Amino acid sequence: MSDDRDRYFCTVQTPAFVVDERRIEDNLDVLTAIKARTGCRILIALKAFAMRSTFAGIARALDGCCATTPDEAHHGRLHLGGEVHAGAAAFSDTDMDQLIEDCDHIVFNSFSLWQRHRNRIAAASRSISCGIRINPGRSLGKTPIYDPSRPGSRLGVSRPHFRPDLLDGIDGLHFHVLCQQDAADLQRVLRVFEEHFGEFLHRMHWVNFGGGHYMTRPDYDRDRLCGLIKGFADRHAHLRIYLEPGEAVVLDAGFLVASVLDIIPGESMPIAILDTSATCHMPDVLEMPYRPDVVGAGTIGARGHDYELGGLTCLAADVIGRYSFDSRLRVGQRVVFSDMAQYSMVKTNTFNGVRLPSIYRIDRAGKLHLERSFCYEDFAGRLA
Repeated sequence: MSDDRDRYFCTVQTPAFVVDERRIEDNLDVLTAIKARTGCRILIALKAFAMRSTFAGIARALDGCCATTPDEAHHGRLHLGGEVHAGAAAFSDTDMDQLIEDCDHIVFNSFSLWQRHRNRIAAASRSISCGIRINPGRSLGKTPIYDPSRPGSRLGVSRPHFRPDLLDGIDGLHFHVLCQQDAADLQRVLRVFEEHFGEFLHRMHWVNFGGGHYMTRPDYDRDRLCGLIKGFADRHAHLRIYLEPGEAVVLDAGFLVASVLDIIPGESMPIAILDTSATCHMPDVLEMPYRPDVVGAGTIGARGHDYELGGLTCLAADVIGRYSFDSRLRVGQRVVFSDMAQYSMVKTNTFNGVRLPSIYRIDRAGKLHLERSFCYEDFAGRLA
C-alpha cells in the first residue's frame, strides 16, 4: 500500500492533501467491530473531517454525524445521511431556524439557551430530540487549548448550575472531555459523570460520550472501552449510547505533500522553505503546538542532515519543526507530512493569499483522484 502512495506523492501538484480511503476503511472496520460488541452508535465529528468524496464508506459503517454549525449540519444531511446531531456553545435564532431543517438531535450548552429555543423546537414540523451538554467537572486534557473541562470552561453545565426543574423536553445528556485519550481516561470520566448526574439518567433516552476517543490507534485499549460501554448499558438499559470521534475515523489516512522552494542558512542548521505553511495549512502545529511527523525523517541528530522546515508566509513563527534526513534536501524535493486528514483540511486559510492545497483521494482500488484544486477566486471570493 505504501509503495503506490510514494509514487503518488511524486506526481501530485504541491502543496496537496492526499487522503487514502483504504486507511479510512481500516479505521471503520475497527469502529464497526466496537459497535457490534457494544450496541453503541458512532457518529463522525465533522469539525475534524468533512471530505464528502469519502462519505460513502463512512455512511455504510457509522450512524451519522455531529455538527457544530448549521453549515456543517446541512453538509452532513446532504452528503452523509444517517442521524444528524448538532451542539455548540450557543445558537442564534437564525442558526436554530436552519438547524431545525437538518438535525435529528440538538444539544444545548446551557439551560438558558434551551429555554430560549425550546418553543422553536416544539413548533418544528419534524421531531427533534434535545439534550443538555454537561461538564462532569473532571479535567483530563493534556493540552489546555483543547481541554473542554479545564477550569473556567464555557462548555457544558456543571453540577451546581444544573436545573432539574427545566428538564421537561430534554431527552439526553452529552459530555465531551477527552482529546486523543485512552479508555482509562473515559473510565475516570464515567465515574464522575454517574456520581454527579446519575440521578437524572432515568429521565433520559440517550447519553452521548462525546469525542476524543483514540480508539483506532493500535495501542488503544478497545477491550476496556467495550467493557465500559457494556457496563454502562447494563446499569442503564433504557439508554442509547453515542460516541462521536473525529480523529479516530481518519487516523493515519491523510498526508500533506509539499515541495522545497529554497534552502537558506540558519543559526544552528539550514532552513528549508516549503510551498506549504503551518499557519495556513496546518494551524494546529502552532495552536497546540505540536511537531508533525515527516515520512522518511527523524528527530534532530538521528540522521545525517538536520533542517528546520518553514512555511512561505510572512509570519515569523511560520515554522513547522526541526527534522533529520538521510541525505541533503534539494530545491524541488518532496516533503510529506503524515496524519494530516483531521483538523488540517477543515482549518486551512488563505492568509497572505497563500492558496489552499489541492485535495486528492486514493480510492479503495488504489487509484488516485484529484478532487479539488484552488485558484485566485477562492481567495477573493471570501472577501468583500
